[in-house]
Amino acid sequence: MREWISRPVTEFRALPLPEPGILAGYAALIERFDLAVPLADRLTAIAERHHPHSSDQWRMLTPRHAPVFELAAQLTFALRYEGLNLAVLARLFHTVQPAEIAAIVEASPTGAYARRIWFLYEWLTDTRLELPDAGKVRAVDVVDPVFQLALPKGEPSPRHRVINNLPGTPEFCPMVRRTEVLDAYRARQFDVRARETVGRVRPDLLARAAAFLLLNDSKSSFAIEGERPSGTRATRWGQAIAQAGTRPLSLAEFDRLQRIVIGDDHFVRLGLREEGGFVGIHDRDTQMPIPDHVSARAEDLQSLLQGVIAYTERAIRGGMDPVAAAACLAFGFVYIHPYVDGNGRLHRWLFHHALALANFNPPGLIFPVSVAIYRRIAEYRAVLESYSAPLLPCISWEPTGDGNLRVLNDTADFYRFFDATRHAEFLYACVEQVIEQDMPEEIQFLEGFERFSERIQQIVEMPAAQVELLRRFLAQNDGRLSGRARTREFAALDDEEVAAAEQAYAFSFLD
Repeated sequence: MREWISRPVTEFRALPLPEPGILAGYAALIERFDLAVPLADRLTAIAERHHPHSSDQWRMLTPRHAPVFELAAQLTFALRYEGLNLAVLARLFHTVQPAEIAAIVEASPTGAYARRIWFLYEWLTDTRLELPDAGKVRAVDVVDPVFQLALPKGEPSPRHRVINNLPGTPEFCPMVRRTEVLDAYRARQFDVRARETVGRVRPDLLARAAAFLLLNDSKSSFAIEGERPSGTRATRWGQAIAQAGTRPLSLAEFDRLQRIVIGDDHFVRLGLREEGGFVGIHDRDTQMPIPDHVSARAEDLQSLLQGVIAYTERAIRGGMDPVAAAACLAFGFVYIHPYVDGNGRLHRWLFHHALALANFNPPGLIFPVSVAIYRRIAEYRAVLESYSAPLLPCISWEPTGDGNLRVLNDTADFYRFFDATRHAEFLYACVEQVIEQDMPEEIQFLEGFERFSERIQQIVEMPAAQVELLRRFLAQNDGRLSGRARTREFAALDDEEVAAAEQAYAFSFLD
């Protein structure tokens, strides 16, 4: 075991500090106890001067904030200034002796941070310390809502005199930090704005818009994976998306959805993986795996997915921010990667499930999140890699004879506990695009098409399919009917009727 680093450093695990500083909080604990964990998006250090410069990756505090070099002080500092990093705490609590945690509580039995540390130790390790229950003292939240999103109302733990407002369970509990970006998104109340938008639309037009958005989301979800599904397959998956939020999650439900996604199981094994898994490529000469992401071990899948299911019930039904909860749920699932194939589409289906379960979207209408993701595909991949890339060095693996890999160390906590802040910000950006752009544009288009169709029928009667063809030709040529269309598909129209049709298009779509 290493000693505390009491001198200023300029770099920590290849992450440069903006100026020399002494590691504090989680960074100090990771270094002192040599914890193999992915580094958080932002760490903390103590600067040498009283007006330090911070960065996106480092929060530099003044010397007066410096904790002493002992376990209790560094743990307290971490909770006070950095919030909960459950992955670090889980590894730390399995490294130190139970007596060391008990000593922290005994030294400050009524202290708010000592009681939180005590609760988190027993919650994460499922080990009861030999300590009497806390006495009469004011209960404190386990999650400080100033730093991280949590349940608005948790359940009391009389033993520790804390309120358990954690959004998940020890089997699965990603956390989301409060940021200015997230606070701004949440203040805009997109669910209310969506209801106001659809409330101004006739039910028949809304039903047509909902059908289009649903099918478009299904096609986009396949397109993200580089697939062009048949119309039947896209429609079938669209129907599964439409059911999101109506059926409780279970392992059997996940398996049912995978069968719908895959369709044909001739070349893909259905059901949970029974071997390792990764996302990446193979070396062309040696066929050695070159992973961009290593999936959870097969032996951990049952526990992890049960945690995902429990998180759905606890976080969403408990009033956690719906978009943040959806991000935790869906991105957590895709990092676990429990199936040989179909994980990406199931991951995006979980966005719909979480939002529908929270009644975030208007009844009967799904938000085409996959459409927004497809438009932001580079940003989407960057968000996925924001955790999978720093996770890779923490996983020890060896290749197998069939071109797969076998994980050699215990990695389950890496998929249970991660920081989903960037994921939540990304999903909020997609929701904003859907509500502010996609939905209004589709409704506006349908209203315009209805006006256009009515005017065309006043000029000359034609089948609905022919009206749509006419609209497409006009749209492709800035509202003018091309000479080719006038001599072929619409040769029956005279010059006056063509001019009237162009005016009808301008009135319906351009004006």
